[in-house]
Amino acid sequence: MSEITTEQVAHLAHLARIALTPQEIEKLTGELGTIVDSIAKVSQVAGEDVPATSHPIPLSNVFRPDVPGATLTTEEALAGAPEHDGSRFKVSAILGEEQ
Repeated sequence: MSEITTEQVAHLAHLARIALTPQEIEKLTGELGTIVDSIAKVSQVAGEDVPATSHPIPLSNVFRPDVPGATLTTEEALAGAPEHDGSRFKVSAILGEEQ
């Protein structure tokens, strides 16, 4: 098993700003050790003669052609808006930039 320590897990939790109890740290230490060991096993068998794959089945684009279609008029687009000025949506100011 890999040498993942509780101190390393606590340090990573601190960096990620995740509050963990001592019991959670202990549990995650074992789980992360198992994950690192599993990755090491895969690395042993995945040699240079094994091609890297991102998906077991080849994929191709399934996009439809980009064909212009009917669009909404300004009035239709603004019909359901809670607030508008006749040509644009009105939204609240953000980040303290009141106008």
